[in-house]
Amino acid sequence: MPKIAYVNGLYRRHESAFVNIEDRGLQFADGVYEVIAFHDKKLIDLTDHLNRLEKSLSELSLHKPKTNTSLRLIIDQIIKRNRISSGSVYKQVTRGVAPRDFSYSSTLKPTLIVYAKRSQPFTIKSIQKRHIVISKPDIRWRRCDIKSVSLLPAVITKQSASEVGADETWMCDQEGLITEGTSSNAWIISYDKQLITRNLDFSILPGITRQRILKLARKLNIEIIERPFSINDVKTAKEAFYSSSTGPIKPVVKFNNHIIGDGKIGEITKLLIKSYMNYLDNFDVE
Repeated sequence: MPKIAYVNGLYRRHESAFVNIEDRGLQFADGVYEVIAFHDKKLIDLTDHLNRLEKSLSELSLHKPKTNTSLRLIIDQIIKRNRISSGSVYKQVTRGVAPRDFSYSSTLKPTLIVYAKRSQPFTIKSIQKRHIVISKPDIRWRRCDIKSVSLLPAVITKQSASEVGADETWMCDQEGLITEGTSSNAWIISYDKQLITRNLDFSILPGITRQRILKLARKLNIEIIERPFSINDVKTAKEAFYSSSTGPIKPVVKFNNHIIGDGKIGEITKLLIKSYMNYLDNFDVE
């Protein structure tokens, strides 16, 4: 079945979808994006994703191409036209097309791209796969709270994990403290059963799944500490995992060749996975 994408008002097959060669997203990475997972045709935390997109646009003074209502209609159409029940929707907004120059006009018309990707539905079994993580210096720009399409540092860092058989890289700042993964937020659980994740600042993306996990943890009366943690903190943790929209909770059993805890998925991680799956099965469509 052909894959259908939306580009600037038109629904086209992927092979026929295109942008202008002078689009500033292509030439300057002058744009932002969002990835929204959907489960059983239900978009997960849609409102939070649209709010974060709006914040990213605002931080870069990018024009919003559509109202939230129109964006929802486009997303629904993309899912329907591609006949997908579980997967993710990618949305990208760039500043638009102009002769190549670092400066730009405030009147440019933004480029909007929306397409969907099929994946297997989330299950307890699929989420409970064990993962290996390494660490590398964080070489990204200083506004990681903006979901920019400028992802080359993350690409390089993620590739370093792939080349040694690891699943993800957790990046470290100049003080040796973990910021986040290349496409995920990082978490550890201490032997005192404290759930620890870095506090929100310019050095990490305010993950939507991160936000959901915090809400679930509070309902479970798990103690939460939002603070930076070090490589050594990871090595001495009882449990660890990372989170993202397309991989909500990924248990970490090995970090820099060091076994986390007893090398098995921990009690609190399992509890959070169960709670997240219960949320997926019962949340109302926004």
